Amino acid sequence: MIEKNKPIVSLTKKDFVVQTFRAGGKGGQKQNKTSSGVRIIHPASGARGESREERSQHQNKKIAFERLCNSHVFKCWLHQKHIELLEGMTLEEKIKQSMSKENLLIEIKNEDGEWIELIDDSDDY
Repeated sequence: MIEKNKPIVSLTKKDFVVQTFRAGGKGGQKQNKTSSGVRIIHPASGARGESREERSQHQNKKIAFERLCNSHVFKCWLHQKHIELLEGMTLEEKIKQSMSKENLLIEIKNEDGEWIELIDDSDDY
């Protein structure tokens, strides 16, 4: 059982790739010489956040991380991890389980327009 107010998924700095680059743009010569632009990538989900608006690398890191965390890709990945941990199975395993023969009902429409169940004893699924 999962405890209340305890994090379900834990991520550390090792889970992210931080890249710095020269941002260019306004800020003049200082911004053209320093690597103040920041790109943060979360390889497990493929999500990324980038910022180059500020002159400070620290501020850009903060903004890039917020953008990554608010991205649709990262939120979907986080939701999937949450479900895996709560239910004890991956999405693929859950789909395979729900598509098992005992969970499927195959019907056909007869000439009168009524649906009748098609019973198939073969193991072709």
